[in-house]
Amino acid sequence: MLGGMNNGNQQLLSLPALAEVLKLPECWLKAEADAGRIPHLKIDKRYRFNRDTVVAVLARRAAQSGERAEVASVQ
Repeated sequence: MLGGMNNGNQQLLSLPALAEVLKLPECWLKAEADAGRIPHLKIDKRYRFNRDTVVAVLARRAAQSGERAEVASVQ
């Protein structure tokens, strides 16, 4: 498992793992999480993300702004 932990059916990814999977900068993902624009769990100073939830949120935001949602196609 790539930098994550399995929580039932949901795999929670660390910030570096999510950045690698989505091919997005860690600093951007962290800023979006801190601003409350992408859902996450914060345990002490560590971030955990559900990949499918983040992809859905980013795809919805891209659709609302008229941008191409390339991140939504990441498997």
